[in-house]
Amino acid sequence: MRILNSFVFIFAFAGIVLAAAGNEIQQPSGNFRHTDNSDFFAKAMKSEKSTEAWTYSFVFDNGTRAYVNYATIIIPTSGKKIGCDIAFVGLKGKNSNIGRQYPLERFSEDKSKVRISIKEEYLMENKPGKGHRVLFTANKENFGSFLLDVTFSSAHKGMVPGNGNWKVGDNQYGSAILIPYGRVSGKIAHDKDTLEVKGYGYMEHTWQSGNATDIAVRAFNLSEATKGAYAGRIAIDKKGNPFGYLLQQTTDGTQILFPKRIVADGKDYNGKNFPKSPFQVLWQNASDTLTIDMTKPRQKFSMLENFDGWFAKKATKLMLGGEIYFWRGRSKANGNVFDWSITGF
Repeated sequence: MRILNSFVFIFAFAGIVLAAAGNEIQQPSGNFRHTDNSDFFAKAMKSEKSTEAWTYSFVFDNGTRAYVNYATIIIPTSGKKIGCDIAFVGLKGKNSNIGRQYPLERFSEDKSKVRISIKEEYLMENKPGKGHRVLFTANKENFGSFLLDVTFSSAHKGMVPGNGNWKVGDNQYGSAILIPYGRVSGKIAHDKDTLEVKGYGYMEHTWQSGNATDIAVRAFNLSEATKGAYAGRIAIDKKGNPFGYLLQQTTDGTQILFPKRIVADGKDYNGKNFPKSPFQVLWQNASDTLTIDMTKPRQKFSMLENFDGWFAKKATKLMLGGEIYFWRGRSKANGNVFDWSITGF
């Protein structure tokens, strides 16, 4: 495996090969770099036809997990909204989730303070890394009240390939892994069940033209629990081609890995269904492979569970072409412990 500084030539060469192969995926332009505040702030908020998401995964030492998403979505008849959702897994032995949608006017950024606020009830503040804080507060009939308030006490540095923008067919997709791994502490609560927690967290920011389902049929992110050996997000387009990237931590430093193929049971995994067996990711710019099993989720739920109103659920399902589900779990392979989330129809 080559160290980061030797990847620049291979990165450029890989882009040429992909174009020649005609699979219609063009890699980001520019050299590998550490993430900065520009990767944290909104990329596509002003565009009526583009969407983006800030995604967090938290795995706490007591076994409880929390997943937080702040994301824009285009809802038929309602236009573009900012959605805020959270899911707890194993909080006092129970799973629970809630989601709310708000007009875009509730979204605000303060670049001098490195702070993003939604209605002052949902916060992402301080530069992603040590000291970054995430706040989620919500209350909804039949769902109850939810709280998450955690801060990163340490963090591996995020990295991004060049400008972080892929061209997938006629669409644009962007991704920045802002915190691949970091220790966190704080408080979580659902109704009267409150816990002081410590654990680790992962953070990413993605953006694309249209809704995510316009570009990918399946996508997954993962983080390695013991030492942050791997972290990142990979998606699969409608032709079965994988794109995105993972970060790998080695004794030589941080490496950015681009997927070449995903293979399950000796065949290419096209992502049209949730995986039924473990799969291997083969890389464009590395000789080893990554094996992961996403067949035994600890949590399954539909994105539409968090939508407000029957009509919004039906209209969104029709627009997206189906119902989007999340599978989330943990698996082990080759001495690594992976926490993962996979999404699709």
